[in-house]
Amino acid sequence: MQYLISEGYPSAAQKFAHEANIQPEIDIEPIQDRVAIREAIHSGDIQSAIEKINEFDPEILDTDASLHFSLLRLQLIQLIRKATDTPNADITAALDFATTHLAPRAPTRPEFLEDLERTMALLIFDRDKLEPPLAALLDPALRQEIAREVNQALLKSESGRTRTILHELVNHRSWAYQKAKEAKKEIPDPLELGFNPIHSGHEISQNGTSSDQNGNSEAMATGWGPG
Repeated sequence: MQYLISEGYPSAAQKFAHEANIQPEIDIEPIQDRVAIREAIHSGDIQSAIEKINEFDPEILDTDASLHFSLLRLQLIQLIRKATDTPNADITAALDFATTHLAPRAPTRPEFLEDLERTMALLIFDRDKLEPPLAALLDPALRQEIAREVNQALLKSESGRTRTILHELVNHRSWAYQKAKEAKKEIPDPLELGFNPIHSGHEISQNGTSSDQNGNSEAMATGWGPG
């Protein structure tokens, strides 16, 4: 079922869960977002896909230069495809896009420059006589490959956000537990959850506290089990 969720098939995942008589909590919204992004890439609407990715998590493309370049190159390929579909078509839009969005990035990595040069060659050669490396740029398989890479980046981002929220909850619970202990309130013994609070320069001891460099102690991230 996890495969169906990660690959963006929420309906199939829900059907599988029903038939297997399990009741998982499936958050449909991020799955639908990933499906919309995948479909935009498959259809060649790369600009829409980029906008949707930035809405999902603005940091994904900011921190993954290779993925961003791949998407921009797909967008350039679509512009070239459109420009060369008819005789004597205007290639200005493709040239302007390459100059503005890809050329500044090309010198940063050798593979970027090579990919850009290969893509621009689509403007020169007859589409029916392309060598395999160039023909591959026009193959739908390239969009599918980039869509899979984008999906993995989205899943990673989603997992990171979930883990951050979980750590925040666990840290808050740890703080509340420590305050209750300081107030000498009767509370159940802590139950280890397997998550340590995020502290800079702190070390977790075996007795359920974390100590900083000055020797000050505080409760580690725990749940509350029965006393």
